[in-house]
Amino acid sequence: MSLHSSSSPVLPLLVLSLLLLSPRGTLAGRCPPANGAPLVLDLAGPLVWSPCQSPHRTVPCKSSVCTVANRNRPASCASSANGGQPGSADPNCACTAYAYNPASGQCAGGDLFSVPLSANATDGNNPLFPVTFSAYSACAPDGLLESLPSGAAGVAGLSRQPLSLPSQVASRLKVAKEFALCLPGSGQTGAAIFGGGAFVIQAAPQPIDFAGEIRQNPLPILKNPKNGAYYFGVRGIAVNQEHLNLPAGAFDLDRRQGTGGVVFSTATRFTTLRSDIYSAVMNAFDAVTRGIPRRKPFPPFQLCYDVSGVPTTRVGPAVPNIDLMLDGGRNWTLPGDSLLVQFGGGTACFAFDSMGNEQSAAFYSPAVIFGAHQMENNLLLFDLEKGTFGSSGLLLGRSTTCGNFNFAMGSS
Repeated sequence: MSLHSSSSPVLPLLVLSLLLLSPRGTLAGRCPPANGAPLVLDLAGPLVWSPCQSPHRTVPCKSSVCTVANRNRPASCASSANGGQPGSADPNCACTAYAYNPASGQCAGGDLFSVPLSANATDGNNPLFPVTFSAYSACAPDGLLESLPSGAAGVAGLSRQPLSLPSQVASRLKVAKEFALCLPGSGQTGAAIFGGGAFVIQAAPQPIDFAGEIRQNPLPILKNPKNGAYYFGVRGIAVNQEHLNLPAGAFDLDRRQGTGGVVFSTATRFTTLRSDIYSAVMNAFDAVTRGIPRRKPFPPFQLCYDVSGVPTTRVGPAVPNIDLMLDGGRNWTLPGDSLLVQFGGGTACFAFDSMGNEQSAAFYSPAVIFGAHQMENNLLLFDLEKGTFGSSGLLLGRSTTCGNFNFAMGSS
């Protein structure tokens, strides 16, 4: 059965190897800020950050980079009382930047410094050559790593901001300002690919290069001026092809206030819906799955099933699909593998959560946070230059997964 297992309802952020593209080929490998350890990827993160060793090369406060690093920082990141503020004319002033842990919500100030990053080149099939480049990173205390996956050395922000990893890769290596993200299922290794494609994935009966099709008919990225996250337009939701009765504009992004909208998040494990939207979706899914034996709710999930009563298909459990009705009349179809998550004892739960009242009232709160579980085994391409994104759809339907990238397929 292709349900994903989890030991708890909340899963930490995903740690992935980073893959970079150059005009001569793809750069593949881990992208470490410290001791070869991987970074956690945060789609909304504005910076790269990690604990840093002394001595390290700091950035002057008067530098324009210091000003950029301090734009749009999270509300929890209060200015340091110890100086380091952008624009200071003091030649001895070292810029302070603010590292944000998207799993815990904690923030810490530290030096902005230059760090070497490395990767290995590939053309999508064959290993080619190593590449090292420098990037700006924020220093953080070791304690900020708490709640991140074990072994993670920090966070790589992937947002639209100028000092995110994709922005810095494009600037330093003179490659396309785009990246592809393929989040893995349980126990697999996914991929993040910067600067272009080929996106070759092993599949049956032969490998597939998704580069061409994923660039066809891209969808617009909606920009929230209050942050650098990636929003996309949703007009409605259908459960088992039945359009839900929700108020007009329920999913709209209010750009002036920075609220509402539908946003991608690697920091949120399961798609989280504003309470009115969640109630409509859950009640509809409950009704169309009434023939499946129920299990006791597994908090925070309210709707759970006995997996022995759920047949399997190539795209997961045989349950009715949910469709996000997108701008331009297109749908994003979520089949069974995206809709249920399995826990111990033969229990599978409806893999969506409701925002609490505190979340719904929070500043910049979206209508829908589209979480990592619903992105798993789906190759997504974000083009920061064109302001678009493309999706492969669930790779299980093509007899492959995000764990089937192999950048040595053509090597001898």
